[in-house]
Amino acid sequence: MNSTARCYFDHSATTPVDPRVIGAMEPFLHDGFGNPSSMYQEGVEAHQALEEAREKAAALFGARPGEVVFTASGTEADNLALRGAIPTPVTEPTHLITAAFEHPAILEVCRYLEKHGVSITFLSVGNDGFVDPQELRRAMRPNTKLVSIMAANNVVGTIQPVAELASVAHEHGALFHTDAVQAAGKLPIDIGRDGIDLLSFSAHKIHGPKGVGALIVRHGLELQPLILGGGQERGIRSGTENVAGIVGLGRAAEIARAEMAQDSVRLVSLRDQLIDGIEERIPNAYVIGHRFRRLPGHICLGISGLEGETVKLLLALNQAGIAVSTGSACSSHHAGEPSHVLLAMGFDAFRARGSVRITLGRFTTSAQVDYLLEVLPLAVRDLQPIASCAGRS
Repeated sequence: MNSTARCYFDHSATTPVDPRVIGAMEPFLHDGFGNPSSMYQEGVEAHQALEEAREKAAALFGARPGEVVFTASGTEADNLALRGAIPTPVTEPTHLITAAFEHPAILEVCRYLEKHGVSITFLSVGNDGFVDPQELRRAMRPNTKLVSIMAANNVVGTIQPVAELASVAHEHGALFHTDAVQAAGKLPIDIGRDGIDLLSFSAHKIHGPKGVGALIVRHGLELQPLILGGGQERGIRSGTENVAGIVGLGRAAEIARAEMAQDSVRLVSLRDQLIDGIEERIPNAYVIGHRFRRLPGHICLGISGLEGETVKLLLALNQAGIAVSTGSACSSHHAGEPSHVLLAMGFDAFRARGSVRITLGRFTTSAQVDYLLEVLPLAVRDLQPIASCAGRS
């Protein structure tokens, strides 16, 4: 199969840029090159484009335009949320709560803060892939300053009870942050309704360009900046703005908001078609995480007896023109190691190495799903199960 006919099933890693987004960006890669901080016409036009993008990004989350701070990535937005809300070194006992299966962009920042005097609680996760609000309530302390729980997990796709979790945080006087990189544009999120103080997202997960993201910062909340310089983004994130990228983010957010409902219905249908077909054709396959309370186009699978052969399975699918993942793309260089997400959900180390993530997007077709259902069972059949582990579930 040639490259133009490849079937892409790894939209949680990144998404193809929507042609409409490319069209919006192109003028700012040519004549619209002005620095938005400049006062002459080219700069004023660039600044206007930034503010229009800010309005579109805010609308996706029910936020005010002034609450949007543009960054270079979702990872930077996560760093700014946590390190900005809890500057180090801390001068008094300070506690932060997160979940054990968060993205490394959260977990690594928590480890950094821990080294600088912040006490961290890593909440356990149920084997269905959810954080329990009651466990959060039990973990709260008088000095808990921030709770950070992702809106939807990047590996298993489960959707977290964000509004409940935020309510618990606020009951105890703490701020609530959510990493919405996977959920943005796929789930209806309203920061006012859901009680979110800080929200991170990234353009390239919603059919926008790479290298641009944003942090929603609730009005009235002050953060310590990570990057100092010219005072852009209200002094919270200095540096000349990536105008073309931000315009792309804004257009991607606008499209996602307009088309979210119809995209979700279509993706749920394709997702369930895939799950039903896999369960029918591969009896030893099992869905990881809750069967239904997951992102519309997200499937995480285990295959009993083949957990140690996952990389071989992915390579076989790649040869057939199909792109899937073992989990987070950010952890691909640790492909042979157990997934921290699955370990947090109670999987043993052997099974935690063996997940297959299949994620669909705006341009996934029914024909591509049919092709995957044709090829995947054959690829599984060609792999020799490890005899001593066959039959594990």
